[in-house]
Amino acid sequence: MAIIDPIPVDQLDPEKFQTRLELAQELMVPDTLFIQIMAHAPGYGEALFDAMYQSHALGNVDHTLKEIIRVRLARLAKDDYFGALRSKKAQELGLTEARIEAGCGDFAADNQFSDAEKWALNYAKLMYTEPKKVNAEFYDLGKTFFSEPEIMELGAFIAFHYGLQIFMRTLKVLPLDAA
Repeated sequence: MAIIDPIPVDQLDPEKFQTRLELAQELMVPDTLFIQIMAHAPGYGEALFDAMYQSHALGNVDHTLKEIIRVRLARLAKDDYFGALRSKKAQELGLTEARIEAGCGDFAADNQFSDAEKWALNYAKLMYTEPKKVNAEFYDLGKTFFSEPEIMELGAFIAFHYGLQIFMRTLKVLPLDAA
């Protein structure tokens, strides 16, 4: 069980969390367990869920690419909780486990990924493993594939999701089906 026990759904303030619980069930990243744990600090729980949802489900960067990046980051963070979650939206858009596995593997040599996707996957990897390589030259290359707002979207998505994955790992949160 997690170090911080989840608050039962029926004990959550419906005014604050009902819509968020519905969105969590609709997307599944983050899921309701995230809300139940973060609800110990309701203001933070609301803000973190809203930011996670917006960064993952909304925006102009392809949702399936963000889902592959999210799973790749969870593996880098060694976070079983977020690593096990799968976006229903990404699945509906046709994302398969095989493509996720390819994106978590040697994506640079895999011709199923476009140069833009390879840049984004590399961005997620380098930001935490070799941050000195994320420099002006790297961003200039990125601008050939993505607009500056899309690069900001990707960068914020990567930083935010990886940080929360590390946090959830420290709490020893397990996916609902593994608990």
